[in-house]
Amino acid sequence: MNRTLLYGEGLFETIKLPSTEERLKLHYERLKSSAEFLGIPYPSYEEFIKDCLLPVEEPTYLKFCLLSEGDDYYGGSSKTYQKLIIKKRLNLPKAPLFLKLSPYRRHSKDPLCKHKTTSYLFNVLVKKDALRNGFYDGIVINEREEVCETSSANLLFLKGSKFYTPAVECGRLEGTTLRLLKTRIEIQEERIRVDRLEDFEGVFLLNALIDCMPAQINGINLKVLPEVAEYVVKILKAGGVAELADAGDLKSPGETPREGSSPSTPT
Repeated sequence: MNRTLLYGEGLFETIKLPSTEERLKLHYERLKSSAEFLGIPYPSYEEFIKDCLLPVEEPTYLKFCLLSEGDDYYGGSSKTYQKLIIKKRLNLPKAPLFLKLSPYRRHSKDPLCKHKTTSYLFNVLVKKDALRNGFYDGIVINEREEVCETSSANLLFLKGSKFYTPAVECGRLEGTTLRLLKTRIEIQEERIRVDRLEDFEGVFLLNALIDCMPAQINGINLKVLPEVAEYVVKILKAGGVAELADAGDLKSPGETPREGSSPSTPT
């Protein structure tokens, strides 16, 4: 019985191609850890790599879905796995990415928010609300008015020359791009309340498809800092650490978005 279809018991990884072995290992480690948490059998690393190393001739991404097969009773067990592998052309959005605060709240103790599951309806609601109102994505807030993430990306904030991201205890997924960046530069995890957002100079989105892109938050006066996003992308790709200018010395080419402003093309 397909438990993914019946109960949302499944996992997926979204991978930009071509990829590096370092990034593929991060994707596999997260998939393996979540599969063990949910009790879903999973492929070996060698099998995963073979499925992901596909030839590409244009910007492409791959969605690796781990499907659960087992008992038809929802309290039953997963016995084996199936794979669904989808390869699609990658169309990147244009920067800056316009964000709004989502009306949908997440509880920080929700165990599923720390896993990339196929039970994705909450994220779908967040994204659809943002697009319906003219934005690229919505920022998820928890029960304590703390910032978590967007429907499909981690948040990175800049203050001075230091980077910050919401603490995992706030209720967010540890993205592979954020995890990789943490091995390159210092990123401080903090509980960031909505009323503290203007304490920062700039905000960026991080995920495996866009790497790092500058963003704006509706009603929050932050700079658009494409040069900082380029700095982060350079570090992600090369692994080197260059000196970052203080954000206070950087000029923003954009303005704070108004409600109903046009969204960038969704990823």
